[in-house]
Amino acid sequence: MPKRRRTLDLDSEGDGSDFEESKGSGEDSDFQDASFSKKTKKRVKKQHVKRKGAVRPRSVDVDKVDTDTQIHVSAHSKSIHIISSPGPMRVALLRWYRTVHDTRRMPWRKPYNPSCGAEERAQRAYEVWVSEIMLQQTQVATVIPYYTRWMEKYPTICHLASANVDQVNALWKGLGYYSRASRLLAGAQKAVQKYGGRLPDNAKEMEANIPGIGRYSAGAICSIAYGEKAPVLDGNVHRLLSRVLALHAPPKVKSTLDILWGAATAMVQIEEAGITSPPQYAGDVNQALIELGSTVCKVHDPKCGTCPIQNWCSAYQNSESKESAKEDNTHMVDIEDICGLCEPLTGAGVMSYPMKVERKKVREELDIVNVVEWRPIQNPDERWFLLMRRPSIGLLAGLYEFPTSPAVSKTISHDALKHIPYNLISQVVQHARVFPLSTDAQKDREDLEDDCEDIHVRISKIKVAGDVVHLFSHVKKTYRAQWVLLEGGSTPPTLKFNSEVEIPIKRSGKRKTLPATGGPDTESPAHAMWVLLDDVADVNMGTGVAKVWNLTQALWEKNIDGD
Repeated sequence: MPKRRRTLDLDSEGDGSDFEESKGSGEDSDFQDASFSKKTKKRVKKQHVKRKGAVRPRSVDVDKVDTDTQIHVSAHSKSIHIISSPGPMRVALLRWYRTVHDTRRMPWRKPYNPSCGAEERAQRAYEVWVSEIMLQQTQVATVIPYYTRWMEKYPTICHLASANVDQVNALWKGLGYYSRASRLLAGAQKAVQKYGGRLPDNAKEMEANIPGIGRYSAGAICSIAYGEKAPVLDGNVHRLLSRVLALHAPPKVKSTLDILWGAATAMVQIEEAGITSPPQYAGDVNQALIELGSTVCKVHDPKCGTCPIQNWCSAYQNSESKESAKEDNTHMVDIEDICGLCEPLTGAGVMSYPMKVERKKVREELDIVNVVEWRPIQNPDERWFLLMRRPSIGLLAGLYEFPTSPAVSKTISHDALKHIPYNLISQVVQHARVFPLSTDAQKDREDLEDDCEDIHVRISKIKVAGDVVHLFSHVKKTYRAQWVLLEGGSTPPTLKFNSEVEIPIKRSGKRKTLPATGGPDTESPAHAMWVLLDDVADVNMGTGVAKVWNLTQALWEKNIDGD
């Protein structure tokens, strides 16, 4: 009988591993997922036995359990999914953690100092917060240089709160998942406005009031910086505790998460925190669990032989004792105590946990990306490119892109493809008449030179540059890039603006961007701008759009009408 599998829809900006925490963007920080809102369990049916005389304790012989269940999973008590005596395991875990604390040289990892004052703890909370957000879906080695640059630019939460989204996106460029940067900014501004520039010192208040902080991040920050006995459950700890508890259940349903959060809570409930020798602190326990899950209890090829808590790991113990279990499987389990949460399981290896789920097949979309260039007829060496800012929420929030027609039909005709830039440009320019691509170049040139109230601009060339395939966690995008050349007027066409968005203006050297209003070189509220050729690569754009830009430049290098 094949293993039952469930579909999981990860809706985030890029492909990552395990789970991602984000708040306010449609993703649940508690690992809950809509696809698991209704769960079908395979339960062991209770046996109803007629009795005479004294009532005997109800129990079930594993040999008499339904044959299909016996083959795939052993009946077991639900009590094995509880850490009832965490003390010895915690001691072994912390002993190991002291030996690896500095191995990966993470600049944000510092020993907990209970004698620190309120200001020092608040600063420590800010540092931990930045590192935790950066580490979501991103490897430690990648994060370290970004973290260092971030702390140099924004050493305190107040420095960050005074920045704008373009500045933080510029510093974040290349790290991916750009919504994390905007959430850090929003959280910092809230902390300054409501808490005087400090993050709250308890996890519940932090989660409830600081944008971008969910249950996991709040627990990590408050335990590490403030010493609060708050648990954490990220992807690494989720996997680790699933194996410790031999919990083979749908990983994101509430009942599963309640068990795992309960186990994580038990691990940090230190009765005499800081008093034992060596002292034990909740923040160290949480960091040790995360480190162990990340470096030892890995998704593939876990290093069970070197795991400091293997003696308490049910998955490991079950896999080691499976042969003896085959010889003696007549143990009795109280039918009232049988676990009804775990799903059928084939085999008893450690990597069978947590329960595997099939990710929903990503949808595929075709976007037409138009690299729109404007050149004055009198000076064709002056090359300006049109960039537009994406909405402040959603995929690639706040980043710039070339005018794009999203999710078009994959069977779009050649004629329809060439008409797209005309529609897009007509919507964004003002005080200008846009003429589509025409075969009558002489007549178009005469039209451009006619005197009239509006400026005339003409699409003089459209060349397909090629396709760029970019995979997000929930969608596979094919960006079909085409270079679009505009002519007409002595300055780039004036663009319509949106007063809710600000556009950064570069003032270094001779480089500049022209704001949407087409006026002087000053900041202007807008959602679109003209950028000189040499400045395009410096604009905050996603990886896929950057690839489109490189592909278009390659088109010119081949001298395909790019001069």
